[in-house]
Amino acid sequence: MRTGPFIILVLLGLAAKAQDMALVQAVDTIASVNDRRADHSPGKAALLSALVPGAGQIYNRKYWKAPVAWLGLGVSYYFIQENTREYKRYKNAYLAVIDNDPATVDEFDGRYTSTGLLNATEQYRRWLEWSYVALGAVYILNIMDATVDAYFVRFDVGPDLSFTLSPSLPLAARGALGLGLTASF
Repeated sequence: MRTGPFIILVLLGLAAKAQDMALVQAVDTIASVNDRRADHSPGKAALLSALVPGAGQIYNRKYWKAPVAWLGLGVSYYFIQENTREYKRYKNAYLAVIDNDPATVDEFDGRYTSTGLLNATEQYRRWLEWSYVALGAVYILNIMDATVDAYFVRFDVGPDLSFTLSPSLPLAARGALGLGLTASF
């Protein structure tokens, strides 16, 4: 009869040892993932994005973000080119109108007054300046996005992070309705 408690203790010990081994294997798996994450450098991501826009996003394995950065820079570049062309066009027409030389003719054949041409010139100049601001902003956001994403590579969003919404039993025992929010880490 004395062997029964002994067998139970041995089985409990083996079960505890099996749980410890499973925990060690889980820790080893997490350590190998963390080794890759530990080598990930936010500085390198920022440098790559500064040298070649979108390269930091590719380094962070956020492949879908690189074309977004390229599109933003491309659209800004397009508007810089377009506004520069229109600015020069209206500026040359304005200079042709105000030079008081009958031999020079503007491309608009007198459809616009000198004041209208000057206003259009100033408007395109402002839009050109805003296009340069947009280009700089997209470039800086590209670098900031790569840096922030590189820091988040180390952020663990595993399945052990959870919130549970359930009825509150202590309140229900008193006859009241209530909800409990439980956070598990």
